[in-house]
Amino acid sequence: MDARTLWVLVWVLVMALGCPRATGGYVGLSASQCAVPAKDRVDCGYPEVTAEQCNSRGCCFDSSIPQVPWCFKPLQETECTF
Repeated sequence: MDARTLWVLVWVLVMALGCPRATGGYVGLSASQCAVPAKDRVDCGYPEVTAEQCNSRGCCFDSSIPQVPWCFKPLQETECTF
């Protein structure tokens, strides 16, 4: 196995673990990060943002509650430790 393949495997493992900001942005938001009460949601999108667009911005998407932001900032978890 060459060094490049090994690096790619390490990168995939880091992504799978969901470490926040592993590559300078949010990666793999957990359910607990998106468990923001409706009244505490901070808008992270724009009108008519799709779930995919919202998630690509590192934000949570939940359209089940009317009259609150559907695309919102996640709760911050502690930094990953190795």
